[in-house]
Amino acid sequence: MLLKNSYVKTPPMGWNSYDYYDTTVNEEQVRANAEYMAKYLRPYGYEYVVIDIQWSDPNAGSKRDEFQYINFSHFNMDEYSRQLPAENRFPSSKNGLGFGPLADYIHSLGLKLGIHIMRGIPRYAAHMHLKIKDTELTADQIADPYSISKWNPDMYGVNYKMKGAEEYYNSIFQLYAEWGIDFVKVDDICNTNMYPENPYSAEKEIELIHNAIANCGRNIVLSLSPGPAVIEKAWHLEKYSNMWRITDDFWDNWNLLKNMFFRCEVWQKHVSEGCYPDCDMLPIGWLGKGFGHERYTNFTYDEQITLMTLWCIFRSPLMIGAELTKLDEKTLALLTNHEVLHLVTGAHGAEQIEKDESHAVWRSKDDNDGSDYVALFNLSDETKALNISLEALGIKEDVIVRDLWKHKDLGALNELPAMYIPAHGALLYKLSKAI
Repeated sequence: MLLKNSYVKTPPMGWNSYDYYDTTVNEEQVRANAEYMAKYLRPYGYEYVVIDIQWSDPNAGSKRDEFQYINFSHFNMDEYSRQLPAENRFPSSKNGLGFGPLADYIHSLGLKLGIHIMRGIPRYAAHMHLKIKDTELTADQIADPYSISKWNPDMYGVNYKMKGAEEYYNSIFQLYAEWGIDFVKVDDICNTNMYPENPYSAEKEIELIHNAIANCGRNIVLSLSPGPAVIEKAWHLEKYSNMWRITDDFWDNWNLLKNMFFRCEVWQKHVSEGCYPDCDMLPIGWLGKGFGHERYTNFTYDEQITLMTLWCIFRSPLMIGAELTKLDEKTLALLTNHEVLHLVTGAHGAEQIEKDESHAVWRSKDDNDGSDYVALFNLSDETKALNISLEALGIKEDVIVRDLWKHKDLGALNELPAMYIPAHGALLYKLSKAI
């Protein structure tokens, strides 16, 4: 059995198709974004290219003015109840090749391929009594018609108590391993919000999926959605998954961003190697085309600085939601600040040490030299002077202060200066011992 954390040393970084394409992304668009990532983002640690929801539906997005997910849609599936890519959208998948050819191309760029799935088994497979691979059973015998999604009509949950449930999950991850998939985002599982009295009702399906990955012979990152994750089940999430959403879908709205300080505070002690509470995608750049309204992010530039600073010091996975081929120079620079990104891969122990309605302060430690990082956030609606004493950080000697966003040394200081921070903005300092 594979060691769950041995291949996920740092928070995954990459791109996800959902924020721009919704349910409609196709192979040509995936390849274009992957090529951009390989050229401009891979040197900074971004490596996962993730195809989000409805990739097996040939008609996805065709009735977007009526609903997001087409009721009673007939997915492309094999005889064993396993979804296959829609061939009209992913032409290299024809002749039963699935995502194999696309994965080969992504790998040739030095990148990794991820896909989204809903938990459970397709309702159509259950209604048609399709087979379960390596068994004499059919989909209807393991489907739980009383376990469904609140927001998506495609699947029934799998009854973990039934013979065939384990075999079904093993079979789909065996297929993903054959294709060369490196990352699977499983939805309607981290918080099954159809059932508020039991939001972690899919606990046993998580275990089945974890075991299926361990048995498939390939390193596959397991990401669970949506949130908010249940803090009382932190132990279970850490044991059986690599990343889990601590929020519902996160969009470019200041109130949602401000709320993330509370969510990160709740989860700050649960970040460890191979286990990453997930703040969700980065909704910056161009978004929303598949939703019917392409737009540039609603976040101001200062709010984007806050977003990146919090995600990086907290060590959330970094998944860009924008159309990469449309990134402007300013946004690209924001995403590729190597000094800021170093916190994702080379720091630890992040904690929020101050917070009120108008400001927040976070700190963490560098893995290599023990330097301190401190982030100051202006949560108010006006420019505000903020500082924190070195004593409050437990530092009793002079430090060399470096502004990581500006790539600028402020010199050897015995106290941090009060700095004016724009509304909704942030500062990020590295504090090294003075020689």
